[in-house]
Amino acid sequence: MLKIQVNINIILFTLIFYFLYAFNGFSQDELYRVNTIVIDPGHGGKDPGALSQYGKEKDVVLAIGLKLRKYIEDSLPDVNVIMTRNKDVFVELYRRAKIANENKADLFISIHANSNKSSSPRGSETYVMGLHKTEANLAVAKKENQVILQESNYQQEYDGFDPNSPEGNIIFSLYQNAYLTQSLQMADLIQKHFRRNRMLIDRGVKQAGFLVLWKTAMPSLLVEAGFISNKIDGKYLTSSQGQDSIALAIFQAFREYKNTIESQAIEDNKQQKETKVNFNKGLIFSIQILTTKKNIPLQPENFHKFTDIYKKKYNDWIKYYIGAVSDFDAITDKYKIVKKYYKDAFVVAFNNGEKISIREAKKIEKKSGKK
Repeated sequence: MLKIQVNINIILFTLIFYFLYAFNGFSQDELYRVNTIVIDPGHGGKDPGALSQYGKEKDVVLAIGLKLRKYIEDSLPDVNVIMTRNKDVFVELYRRAKIANENKADLFISIHANSNKSSSPRGSETYVMGLHKTEANLAVAKKENQVILQESNYQQEYDGFDPNSPEGNIIFSLYQNAYLTQSLQMADLIQKHFRRNRMLIDRGVKQAGFLVLWKTAMPSLLVEAGFISNKIDGKYLTSSQGQDSIALAIFQAFREYKNTIESQAIEDNKQQKETKVNFNKGLIFSIQILTTKKNIPLQPENFHKFTDIYKKKYNDWIKYYIGAVSDFDAITDKYKIVKKYYKDAFVVAFNNGEKISIREAKKIEKKSGKK
């Protein structure tokens, strides 16, 4: 029991660490662009994935992934498309996320095919990292996570995670990607375009704890294109026409997502200029919540619905702040609220653009007659 508790503590610490510090990939341009996508065909090599009389999951998802890459490269030449595998090879789950992070991807899509002991279930569903709401969702995640048992150093790479442990799967399902909003947005679009395909039954957008999504530092999702164990889905998934239709639906969703995100970035930039705080004038108290190299769109949904978000650039780093007032008591009241969402947040002070200690700032405030 003690060993389980220690492992849970280690995992919780790791999840918190990655949530706060795994921001190291987006463009430093003033406006956010979806420049790089990583396509991850699941399984491969010694890991066939789901098997049925209709085919192997690893072959199906590779074919879909390659077709998706071609659609993007042909129609969106400004997008850099990276594959975690482009042939039948085994790639560890942690390496798939590492590929995305090292290439500073703006979106990560892992493609899979579902299966069931019963041949009845069919349809497509898209997952994002988060807490499972049903045992069925948990079962899907456990099935996909089992692949790490084929990796020689899985206990080291996944911080002692045991895919057969109920406690371990619950802990990982509690983690949510820092870009949950964008992940859900893309997942919704995929399911919308799947619905337009009469051969695909829409099973909706769901959440569960997938190891392949765990360490990704960008919007990420996992697509279960259909049930290879079902007669209708199985034949469709293994057909060239079916694979092409699925790839096309994902491409159309990606194109719509890219256009929406980039259009919103333009609007956010306009609003940001209109509400920009002059940190260089007088005494300002604020709350620093995050330091990262990512240029995160200043949308409320990216900051737990806070609207008074500001940022300052320091060489390659960007610091994000909530609130900008000249009253220490006011920022203290604000801090009590912010602390509930950003555990490492702290109050900072500026005087005519220069960062000063809180003690010095309070002296200036008192001298000005405000206190």
